[in-house]
Amino acid sequence: MLSHLDRYHIVLGSQSPRRQELLRGLCLPFEVRSIDVEESYPGTLRGAEIPCFLSQKKAGAYPLADDTLLITADTIVWLGGQVLGKPHGRDEACAMLHALSGRTHEVITGVSITTRRRQRTFAATSQVRFATLGDEEIGFYVDRYRPFDKAGAYGVQEWIGYVGVEWIEGSFYNIMGLPIQRLYAELKAWREE
Repeated sequence: MLSHLDRYHIVLGSQSPRRQELLRGLCLPFEVRSIDVEESYPGTLRGAEIPCFLSQKKAGAYPLADDTLLITADTIVWLGGQVLGKPHGRDEACAMLHALSGRTHEVITGVSITTRRRQRTFAATSQVRFATLGDEEIGFYVDRYRPFDKAGAYGVQEWIGYVGVEWIEGSFYNIMGLPIQRLYAELKAWREE
């Protein structure tokens, strides 16, 4: 379907198994590369500016060949004007889930498509409403699933999503870490000037 991209060596700059699974769904050949950058950002950035900045930062850390098309992404959970990043241990994960309990938050993913000649960055936002969760439910999830590599301390495709998510507005796949329909549309329209 995306035969105009055949001239590129497509690289996904992410070790996330969820992003890899979603990109495989587009039936594109791609290689996975780990891109290690400090996920820091200027304190003046708000909302969607943060994951877009981080996806561009990741792209800037990768050496591009002439035929490389690099896809990088970053996902944040945005609650009450604050970022809930990846938790540093059990206590922080439980605290994040308590903060999300009974409230609506945004999951925002910034994606950059980068070649030597062009970069396109966009953000996708999904609204997620959590039911009120008890201490026992939160503890069970954190202890069993150890969501320490996930923004906001949860994976919507896991147990907590089954029992805790009341409704979603926007892309489910964005909440998993890659707004795959939007990425497909961007790749379909991709042309280098």
